[in-house]
Amino acid sequence: MNSRFPWRWLCFAVLGLLLLSSGWVLRSVWQNSNIQSSREKPVAAIGNELLYEKDYAPSLVAEIQKIRTDEYNVKRRALEGTINKRLVQAEAAKRGMTEAALLRLEVDSHAEEPDESAVERVWVAQMFQGGQITESKDQIREKLRQQQIVPIRQEFFRRLRQQAGVKIYLLPPAMDVAYDPSRVRGNPNAKITLVEFSDFHCPFCRQAYSTVKNLLQKYDGKIKLAYRDLPLMEVDTELSAAEASRCAGDQGQFWSYHDLLFESQGEYGPSDFMTFADSLHLNVQQFRECMNSRKHKDQVKQDFQEALRLGATGTPYFFVNGIPINGARPQPEFEAMIEEQLASLSR
Repeated sequence: MNSRFPWRWLCFAVLGLLLLSSGWVLRSVWQNSNIQSSREKPVAAIGNELLYEKDYAPSLVAEIQKIRTDEYNVKRRALEGTINKRLVQAEAAKRGMTEAALLRLEVDSHAEEPDESAVERVWVAQMFQGGQITESKDQIREKLRQQQIVPIRQEFFRRLRQQAGVKIYLLPPAMDVAYDPSRVRGNPNAKITLVEFSDFHCPFCRQAYSTVKNLLQKYDGKIKLAYRDLPLMEVDTELSAAEASRCAGDQGQFWSYHDLLFESQGEYGPSDFMTFADSLHLNVQQFRECMNSRKHKDQVKQDFQEALRLGATGTPYFFVNGIPINGARPQPEFEAMIEEQLASLSR
């Protein structure tokens, strides 16, 4: 019998255990260092009390967004100018002419000479505004002509962009905007979210209601709408349409009630909320108890406060994937933002 102990295999086993344990120690050190480095660093101290960015930043959301938007606008203008210049260079080279000659042909030649009566009116108006002549008639004539040229030039650039298949990936700065998943219309998994702060009594919101319905149909599956309240009336003192819509939502009929409120705008008051609930075959007793208890009053107020924090100063106010857009804008403006978002997501 061989009585020698297998020292070689024992050494290999011990070495393996040491390597494994050292790897675990190194991994633990690395993880702990990552946790430490990811911790928010204090920005100030009051004695032993540390202050962090979260202690003051939430109140500055709208102000910081304005600064970021101003920066974006500067970059966007520069980008637009660069794109237009490149397109004009390419088109001029293709036609075998100079850029100046191309612009004269496609832009300047389409501008009509200003009417002399218009020149005269502007010239005379100077006397009533400042009491003295600051611009000659030739200067006024050229200014009026340039005003005509601007839209002609923009249309020419638009055609060049369309032909070249230009896509812009530079997007405006976005904000973090939360929403209630129970009040979402459209594909809940859509990559583009329109968060709307709105008021059921606002005529501009009624106009936007039709626009958004068209957008949901055109971009079916690609976008979703999340509704939030920004009531114009005082929530504390009067039963509101916003509360009524939420009470309907408790019975799974938020959007039906939402549509009814907008489509009947200007034709109802608080006394009609029960009638609307009955017309939608809701449990009227449950609806009445919800309204009488003012169950959703604080939620409506929270939406209102959040809108103010985000800088929403009027209704309707939208955020398209966090990018703000104020007012009942024409549908093409929404479409342009959605198309840019889709292009950016498809990169």
